[in-house]
Order: sequence, then structure tokens, then C-alpha cells
Amino acid sequence: MSLLTIFLQTTVAVAPATEQGLSIFGLLIKGGVIMIPILLLSVISVYLFVERLLYINKASKIDANLVNNVKDMLIREDIKGAITYCDRISSPFAKLVHKGLSRLGSPIRDIESAIENTARVEVYKMEKNVNLLAAIAALAPMFGFLGTVVGMIRAFYDISMSDNISIGIIASGIYVKMVTSASGLIVGVIAYIFYTYLNTKIERTVNKMEVTAIEFLDILYKPVI
Repeated sequence: MSLLTIFLQTTVAVAPATEQGLSIFGLLIKGGVIMIPILLLSVISVYLFVERLLYINKASKIDANLVNNVKDMLIREDIKGAITYCDRISSPFAKLVHKGLSRLGSPIRDIESAIENTARVEVYKMEKNVNLLAAIAALAPMFGFLGTVVGMIRAFYDISMSDNISIGIIASGIYVKMVTSASGLIVGVIAYIFYTYLNTKIERTVNKMEVTAIEFLDILYKPVI
């Protein structure tokens, strides 16, 4: 078969597709059954991102006067009022101070340990299910490659059963299956971006928690005047 013949056959095979245009929805449908788990992973990743983002944004809000207000109450020896004040503020920062206030009278080392344990619990709450985004970032491309491999096996099987071995037939069978790889990679990249962004926000919140804990412990270490 001459190169001219192959070129003409390819042109004839590709021309109808060019005239009709490439429909993204149509390509996704042609991706096959493997597109179902990829689509499911994309929905889960968006849900996890939005849910965790709302929670972390709420947890990261801090009352700038929290430590100062508690210090003023301690100067007045109003420990019960300080504890009640922290109870009214629903944030990890207030919970750290509340835990420290509830341990007043104990050795400083015990108060520090109590605050550290409370901080670990609050960080765990923020990190809950975030690692699933990292898992999706790894799984989605794998599903995409699996779909491509399965599609290529089918394409070459069809070629082996056909007498017409043209570039048009090969290309039309393979480019559709490559959709799964592209879809998997896109979902994986987006999930990884979500994961990185949430981890960055968690780290910033943890830094704020450390500053709050240090400021509160400074009040206990230094004489209140």
C-alpha cells in the first residue's frame, strides 16, 4: 500500500469527524465504562474540598482580643468568667485557652501538655478526610491509564479481525480511548491542587494556634500585674 493511498484513506476517514466537530460530551461518553469512576472521583473531590474549606475557614477565625480579654479577667481573678467567655467562642483558639484555664492550679508542664493534646484534636478535625484528596489525585490518573490500555487492546483486536488496516481506523479507535487518560489526569491535578491548598490553610491556622498558646502561657509564666 502506497503512502498516497494511506493518506487518501486517512483523509476520507477523518473528514466526517472534522465536519461534525469534536463534542466534549460525546468524547466523554465514548470514553467507556472507565469514565464512571473518574466522574465519581471528580464529584467526591469537589465535595470534599468545599466541605473542608468551609470548616477550615470557620475554624481559622480568631478573636484578636481573646488573650487580652482573658488576661484582664485573670487580673480580676475572675477565672470562672474567663472560662465562660471561652465557652461562648466556638473556635479552636478559644478551646486551647479554655483547656489551659481549666487546668489552673496544676503545674505549668501539665497545663502545656493539656493544651498540646487539645491542639492535636483540633488539627485532626481540620485534617479529617483531606488525605482522601491525595488518594484521588493518585487514583484518577490510574483509572485513566487503565481505560486507555483497555481501549487500545480493543482497538488492536478490531484491527486484527479486519482486513482494512488504515491509519484512519487505528487513529479513530485510539484517540477516543485517550480521553480516559486526559480525564483522569485532569481530575488528578485538580484534586492535588485542592489537597495542597487545604494543607496550606491548615498550616496557617496551626501557626495561629501556636501563637495563641504561647501568648496564654506567657500570662501564666509572668506575674499578672
